[in-house]
Amino acid sequence: MKNIKVPEFSFYFCSVLLILLVNNGCCDWGSSIHVGHEISLAVPLEYSDGFIGRAFLMDDGNGQVEPNFRVALSAEANKGGYSCSLEVFLGDVKVWNSGHHSQFYTMDTCVLELTEDGDLLLKGAEDQVGWRTGTSGQGVERLRILKTGNLVLVDVFDQIKWQSFNFPTDVMLWGQRLDLATRLTSYPRNSTSFYTFEIQHSKLALHLNSGKLKYSYWEFKPPNNTNISFLELGSKGLVLFNDEHRKMAQIPSWWRSIQPPSVRFLALGNETGNLGLYSYSPKKRSFEASFQVLNSKCDFPLACKPYGICTFSNACSCIRLATKEKHTVSNCSEGTSSSAQFCNGTQVEMLELNGVNTVLRDASTRVIVSKTACANLCLDDCKCVAALYSSGNGAKIFRECSIFRLVAGIKQVETGTGTSYMVKVPKGARYDYKETSVEKWVLIVVGVVDGLVIIILVVGGLAYHLIQKRRNNL
Repeated sequence: MKNIKVPEFSFYFCSVLLILLVNNGCCDWGSSIHVGHEISLAVPLEYSDGFIGRAFLMDDGNGQVEPNFRVALSAEANKGGYSCSLEVFLGDVKVWNSGHHSQFYTMDTCVLELTEDGDLLLKGAEDQVGWRTGTSGQGVERLRILKTGNLVLVDVFDQIKWQSFNFPTDVMLWGQRLDLATRLTSYPRNSTSFYTFEIQHSKLALHLNSGKLKYSYWEFKPPNNTNISFLELGSKGLVLFNDEHRKMAQIPSWWRSIQPPSVRFLALGNETGNLGLYSYSPKKRSFEASFQVLNSKCDFPLACKPYGICTFSNACSCIRLATKEKHTVSNCSEGTSSSAQFCNGTQVEMLELNGVNTVLRDASTRVIVSKTACANLCLDDCKCVAALYSSGNGAKIFRECSIFRLVAGIKQVETGTGTSYMVKVPKGARYDYKETSVEKWVLIVVGVVDGLVIIILVVGGLAYHLIQKRRNNL
């Protein structure tokens, strides 16, 4: 077995310079890794927050398209330990990670081994195995990266035995296909919730997941109620195919462009939950979103904290608790209770918030007669924390009551939409919600400055017109 160990000096050299010099080939081990090879990184003995050590092992060998794909072995500080993972980069963008769903923590060393019988392993100290492909005995000869960014294990005939495309993370690459019931997943930092992009028979959907709760906040349905079989990312956008493998719809990369930029990948944002198509700008030497499905901050499911309201000015406002003893706005959830507390016998009532709605969908819905009945439906269910009553709008008349077990995605809307959003609160307190004085002062200052600019432009234009007219007369 060939054991290639990155010494401690080289390791720190790579950990600093590889992040800055991604295209310069630091610690490059060639275009492929054959069976019997083992590569290791030394991990610092003491924990250092923010530390990232990477050794780039190989690239796709394609110098025609900028940037290219590269494969790295990584050791990264995370939650008090060091995670060991195998990663794929497109330029400086991480597009695949072996530890995306379940991280492997190690001490002393991070080891990548392609065993003699064809199994690809990530190991720690004392040969502890934290991740593997499970390809023993399948004739695997080497690990390589394709020009599409697909990391593959192949046999002597170049037949694929394992591929990263079968294990999607939060990125879908050009040429990659996602079948029915597969999904992309992203995890916001410091949050117990996560986002998913899911492929269903009748639609594509973005979901907010919190524990066992799951609500959609964006959907795309193909025309004529056609069933979806699979998706494929092309250079002009995301293409949908039906059960007969025929193209039936497309989400383009640029609505208003005659010659849209070539799409390199689709990504589900881990902070916003937005889904975007990304193209490379040679002038800026970076990736830019050529299209995103959500265009407003207030359409994000976690734009504000729980019990926070996203206003017309894209600011977050809290539901404020006002009693004789205190008046607080420091924490949006302060003064409210969780569903667990509601189920412990706390006296509660429903508070109606005027002019607000929620971006969350797929809640438990019932056809019901009145707003009072909808409120009582939530009050009778201790796990219910909010309800949305729809009384009809325009020519369509319906009365529905949607029950939520999560207060999130609340945004300000125009009045008269025919909906009423109610949250469950402790009984006997008085509530309201307003933007903070800081936000109001910002709006006032911006308004004054805009007004002065308009006045200056009007006066300047009038003076210029009079001067030109006088010159013409002379």
